[in-house]
Amino acid sequence: MTIIGIAVVFPIVFSIGGAYNRRETALKHYASLKAHGRAIFFASRDWVPKTDAAFQSESKEILRDLMRSVRNFLHAEIEEHVEKENVVYSIFSRLSIFIKSFRERELPSGEVSRSNQYLSKMMDAFESLKHIYQYRTPVTLRAYSKIFMFLVPILYGPYFEYIAGDLSIAMQMVMPVLLSIVLVSLDNIQDHLENPYDQVGEDDVQINAEKFIDWLDS
Repeated sequence: MTIIGIAVVFPIVFSIGGAYNRRETALKHYASLKAHGRAIFFASRDWVPKTDAAFQSESKEILRDLMRSVRNFLHAEIEEHVEKENVVYSIFSRLSIFIKSFRERELPSGEVSRSNQYLSKMMDAFESLKHIYQYRTPVTLRAYSKIFMFLVPILYGPYFEYIAGDLSIAMQMVMPVLLSIVLVSLDNIQDHLENPYDQVGEDDVQINAEKFIDWLDS
């Protein structure tokens, strides 16, 4: 059982901890993306002297497109990332030009500069979300865990046979089955947490662009 704990359970639990920390970090950067996007909308609504409904609607449209493009990027396969990332940065460019128009509407240059800082922080949050997607638990550690996970039940077969004579029929069946269930369950938990954006499982990061836009005026 010491071999199981050291060679199998510990690496899997370590991987689960690393995957969970990446999920929490992704939530932090997603919150930053939303918060600074909302700050830019508030600037277009509350800071700009010559604002109007059409100007504010344009702000909402750009932010909606941006959040949708980020969601599409994070849900896409790795082979599609170059194309999806270009879309994201094209919308960041639209947002940059939109912020530049604040000057034409008589917003002081210091406030325009602050709005550009919000844009910079949004791009920083996106890059962090992207890297969480691209860099996962080390492949060698995952392969090591899976190899031992499959080998341990086989290697312990003679041991279960040896102790079977002292146990009831029910216990003879329960012990090896329970061992396999525990190992497979831990491995499945790690797999579900590995990609926090794939929408497989209840613990993934949900990027709801529509809800974000609906709540801007609240």
